[in-house]
Amino acid sequence: MSNLSIAQRPGTKLVDISYDVNNTESNVVTVSLMLSNGAQAVDCSSASGDIGVWVYTGAEKSIVWNGGEDWNGNVATLKYRVEAVEPDPSYIPNEFLVIDLSGGPYVTSYPVIELKTLPSPTSDVYKTTKLVLRRIPGGTFIMGSPSGELGREEGESEYAETQHQVTLTRDYYIGVFEVTQHQWLLVMGNNPSYFDSGNPDDSYGILDNQRPVDSVSYTDIRGSSEGAGWPLDNNVDDSSFLGKIRLRTGLAIDLPTEAQWEYACRATTSSALHNGTELTKIDGHCLNLDALGWFDGNAYASNWSDPHALKEGTQPIGQKQMNAWGLYDMSGNVWEWCLDWCGEYEGTVSDPRGTVSSSYRMIRGGAYITDAHYCRSAGRSWASLSRYRTVGLRVCSEYPAQR
Repeated sequence: MSNLSIAQRPGTKLVDISYDVNNTESNVVTVSLMLSNGAQAVDCSSASGDIGVWVYTGAEKSIVWNGGEDWNGNVATLKYRVEAVEPDPSYIPNEFLVIDLSGGPYVTSYPVIELKTLPSPTSDVYKTTKLVLRRIPGGTFIMGSPSGELGREEGESEYAETQHQVTLTRDYYIGVFEVTQHQWLLVMGNNPSYFDSGNPDDSYGILDNQRPVDSVSYTDIRGSSEGAGWPLDNNVDDSSFLGKIRLRTGLAIDLPTEAQWEYACRATTSSALHNGTELTKIDGHCLNLDALGWFDGNAYASNWSDPHALKEGTQPIGQKQMNAWGLYDMSGNVWEWCLDWCGEYEGTVSDPRGTVSSSYRMIRGGAYITDAHYCRSAGRSWASLSRYRTVGLRVCSEYPAQR
């Protein structure tokens, strides 16, 4: 380790610690913090940031210690030690990350557990009170679509699908499901969704609390101040949806980049749809897409007098076929915000962060009201930073989990 520094934030009881981790053979380390006022050890359990099991090597790592929480009322000159050690070689990566939101919007922390297997993967708790994320292995893939793919966006527009090789150098976590109305409510204390009847189970027999949250803007999710900085940094506003989750978990929760989203959606496939099939038509009722998601061909009631008929709009998550990595609703239901500004693809790249600036952010996956061609794995579109009844989100996180 090098470039260690520590400073108390003026007017607060927060202490900032920064450091660099030099290259190691494994590229990850386990970091610990020790504080003392001489002979006495000082509790530092509130420390968050680049600390704990498996921190990536690199510069400008940071830890924040909340002295007001761990050592309130004490005045002393503290000694500190930050230590980085090689990880246990016998460590077996965990496949799932589960965040317990059941405490609601006013608790100070959300419990986080890592699991090697997920009991009852389609349980209602993962659609309401717990956020579950799946580890996606890093790798190389061809992003975009081949010339001639039915529904492909041709030309040189800002959302053209020019094929190019992308390498994601690190594993990452991504939500098994789209974030639901109930999960948003537990974090933010409100439900902005257009498709909310006001009842858990509306007159059409649809569970509103298991519908994806909609009508949430990019700034609702990341914030309009700190959260506007991507791709220059990955900061978020504390008052935003992701800011609140970060503060309560210590995890680097965020939206996926476009590359992370498409790679996770494809799950090693190269076809138009993530189950290995192609579109049969670009609009209307595409049978191959019908198995995977909700779009304009199947998300409308065919018989309004039937109380069990589908209501126009979003549908409860997790009803359609998952992809090979166990992710649901990657096609349709709601568009999903990505980090990237709207822009043309780069060439062969590693861990792309998108263009530096634009007026719009990218959305992926299509929605209940879109034609089939938008729901392809390579389908792209963009939106201003406003709220839309067609747009929601799926969360993403660094791997290993940073706490």
